Formats: sequence, C-alpha cells, structure tokens
Amino acid sequence: MTTAPHNPGTDLPGRPPVVDLATWQTAREKLLVREKAHTHEGDAIAAARRRLPMVELDGKVEVVGPDGPVPFLDLFQGRDELVVYKHMWYDGAPHQGQCEGCTTTAWHLKDAVYLNARGVSLAIVTTGRWDEVASFVEFMGYTQPWYSVRDVAAPVGEDMGHLTCFLRDGDRVFLTYSTTGRGNETVSGSMTLLDMTPYGRGEAWEDNPEGRPSVDHQACWYWRSDAQGNPTWGPTGRPVPQWTRPGATPVETLGRNGHHH
Repeated sequence: MTTAPHNPGTDLPGRPPVVDLATWQTAREKLLVREKAHTHEGDAIAAARRRLPMVELDGKVEVVGPDGPVPFLDLFQGRDELVVYKHMWYDGAPHQGQCEGCTTTAWHLKDAVYLNARGVSLAIVTTGRWDEVASFVEFMGYTQPWYSVRDVAAPVGEDMGHLTCFLRDGDRVFLTYSTTGRGNETVSGSMTLLDMTPYGRGEAWEDNPEGRPSVDHQACWYWRSDAQGNPTWGPTGRPVPQWTRPGATPVETLGRNGHHH
C-alpha cells in the first residue's frame, strides 16, 4: 500500500506534519548534513582549544576540603590533567537556595570514572565556608571531591560558575581553558537529549514551531527557591528535580510554590 508523502488531514495542531517514512528519511538526511557540519566545526574548535596558550599559577595555594587545608596540586590526585567546576555559593542560604544552574551541573558530574581512565581528575570548588559546603554536599549525595576556595585568588578562586581546565607538569600547574554560561552545558547530557526531542527543553528562549502546545512539566522543572527559601519561578530557569529526589528531604520543606504534596 502506498501513501501520499503528506496528508494534511492527519496532521496534529502545533506538531510537525505527518508524513510517510520515506519522506521523513529524506528530511532527516537533509538535516544530517547540517549536523555533520556542526560536528566538524566542533572538532576544529576543540583542536584550537588544545592549542591555546596557558598561564602558570602557584600550585601550592591552599584550598579547604574534608581533611582541612591542602595545596591545589592535591586536586590532581597524581594525574596530569584536572577539570574543575566552580560552583556559585550563597552564604547562609538553605540547601535549596543555592544556584539552580550550578546544582544541575554538579548533579551531572557525580561520576568521573571515564575522566579518570583518561588521566583526568575532577573537582568542584566554591567560595562557601567549608562547614556549609560539607553539609550541602552530604545533603545532595555528591560523590566528587569538593573544596572551599574562599578568599583564594583567581584562577583557582573567584569567577564562580565556570568550567576550568588545568595541566600539571611535576609540581608546576597551568591554567589552560575556562568557559561559562551555556559553555557549561557540555557536562549536562540531559540538555543534549532534550534538544533531540520534539518539544525540546521547554525553555522560553527556544525557537519552536508556531502553535506548539506548551509542555506542562512537573512543578520542579522550573521551580527553585530564593536564598531565603521562598518559592520562585522563571521560564528560563534550569531544572532542579534533584531537590525532590526520594529520601533527600520532605518535598514540602522545599517551598513548592506554597503547595504541599
């Protein structure tokens, strides 16, 4: 049985047109050309990134972790390369009042086994006082090494919300790369997968087809609280479902728009 490539009578309002498989395959292959060009450009950018100059810094500068002050050099754990995520911090805030973007990034970085296998260590640093940081890390169930860089100068401290790469040569330490904003999305695989779906991320800035129905995500998708624990909403906020994960804390303590579930 043959079908017409496109029968408008089968279309769904606000969704892509309904076609047969052959027509879909043709459209898919057309998009694939652009995807391959995007991949190749990404490869070229990565090659340029590997050729950036680097800045030497004092690897003996002290940061504070679970064992007290340690030299920054210890974060390499004997490996030659180190990726550091700089987590924003609000002093005195409840756990759910910390930055939603940073907590999402850290959530996606819980396991560094594949980085370690390639000779790369991972650590998270933040400007919070260690006692507050330790409590937050325990609450979130994070397994990666965390350190406080309070009052530590850049590039180890300061400029939170960044992904930063370092290289070690013996006792010498070098800054090689740093990114922020949407550059941090590289570690959040959920974002990339959502970009593949027909409804995307569900964020206000996305370019969607006219008439696309709004996606009614769970409240926790956009929800977070401010530093005082008051519920707040934002159409471009990052998802923070980890706040309501089983066993963490009663959902009602997190101020879900004033409603208890």
